[in-house]
Amino acid sequence: MALTRIGLAGLAVMGQNLALNIAEKGFPISVYNRTTSKVDETVQRAKAEGNLPVYGYHDPASFVNSIQKPRVVVMLVKAGAPVDQTIATLAAHLEQGDCIIDGGNEWYENTERREKAMEECGLLYLGMGVSGGEEGARNGPSLMPGGSFEAYKYIEDILLKVAAQVPDSGPCVTYIGKGGSGNFVKMVHNGIEYGDMQLIAEAYDVLKSVGKLTNSELQQVFSEWNKGELLSFLIEITADIFSIKDDQGEGYLVDKVLDKTGMKGTGKWTVQQAAELSVAAPTIEASLDSRFLSGLKDERVEASKIFQGDFSSNLPVDKAQLIDDVRQALYASKICSYAQGMNIIKAKSMEKGWNLNLGELARIWKGGCIIRAIFLDRIKKAYDRNPDLANLLVDPEFAQEILDRQAAWRRVVCLAINNGVSTPGMSASLAYFDSYRRDRLPANLVQAQRDYFGAHTYERVDMPGSYHTEWFKIARNLKS
Repeated sequence: MALTRIGLAGLAVMGQNLALNIAEKGFPISVYNRTTSKVDETVQRAKAEGNLPVYGYHDPASFVNSIQKPRVVVMLVKAGAPVDQTIATLAAHLEQGDCIIDGGNEWYENTERREKAMEECGLLYLGMGVSGGEEGARNGPSLMPGGSFEAYKYIEDILLKVAAQVPDSGPCVTYIGKGGSGNFVKMVHNGIEYGDMQLIAEAYDVLKSVGKLTNSELQQVFSEWNKGELLSFLIEITADIFSIKDDQGEGYLVDKVLDKTGMKGTGKWTVQQAAELSVAAPTIEASLDSRFLSGLKDERVEASKIFQGDFSSNLPVDKAQLIDDVRQALYASKICSYAQGMNIIKAKSMEKGWNLNLGELARIWKGGCIIRAIFLDRIKKAYDRNPDLANLLVDPEFAQEILDRQAAWRRVVCLAINNGVSTPGMSASLAYFDSYRRDRLPANLVQAQRDYFGAHTYERVDMPGSYHTEWFKIARNLKS
């Protein structure tokens, strides 16, 4: 048999789907999994889905030797120790100049450590973010490869065909940059995703709890929103969710889903990195805190018994006005979430010397990935206009859009507060905007307090230099 073009190790659903996608684009592929039944299952799927050129191997030596040189092997295994174990298994059979690509959600520093170790063995290494879930892997994901540029060039032709294709901007893949940049960008993508999902959940909560919209009405609202500025994958699937009835009981399935959100760690990593880089990311942080609070289901049930009572304002609500206000508040908050994510990426790029192109990142997120949305095209254009844009909020187009929507945004947040409905993401986004747009904040008092108790010094607005005042002594004399 002729040698295959590429190999893939790790055949959970994502791995299987990506292998089938590669094969369907005309690239013969070898597949391997430690649990051999997964190999057979993948080969059977390939036959059933169009007799695709997928070839299964039950041992790593045969698998590696079936791939043409220089060999390229994609891994899709769980992050952490399983990646190191898979690398060890594969590296024993690879030769100098061969390449390993990790397609999992890996911590970027692990990728940099592995790239260095592989380089010492004469092997090339890429860390590649893959977004789009199972459906994206099969039909076209957004791909974020970072690391060895030489390794990227080995498989650029494959990735350009396998990635999601957007008619006006091309394949949703680009070489991200050096080191762990591909994994880092995917991590922040997921952090933005956390923020996006939280904001949508808050819009739902306000419309349901204050506006008293039914699931049928919510489905209509989100479907309508998906035709305009909010057009996106997440809005589309949200509309779908509201239409699905419970097949095991009465009513709609969404109302039977336990209000407890899971997570795999990328959102937490994003918030930790924001803190390390001193980048404000309150919308993303609020989304993470909301997941933590959702996990306290038993505590919340008990708390609800203690804090009984009617927290609603009981004022009449104009449903049509509320729907339009929430749409505007959601859009303005969403801009803040993306602005924060881009600022995290920009700060890390500067720290590491990655020289990342933010407009190009927005372009490859336009298709295939979970956060794909129509307004990513406008984010790309904003960074194309000004690659050194300090913040997405100050781009002239986005600045005007936020100004046009701020009245509705404030009405929604106030209405939610007055009705006892928590909107941590929208509130944090609004506070972020209000802090960023002000030329003077109460930070002068905080710095004065720091100098008072810790002699941390302060700067003055009227003269240069660093100052310290004996606040305690002056205050004591004033009191005596």
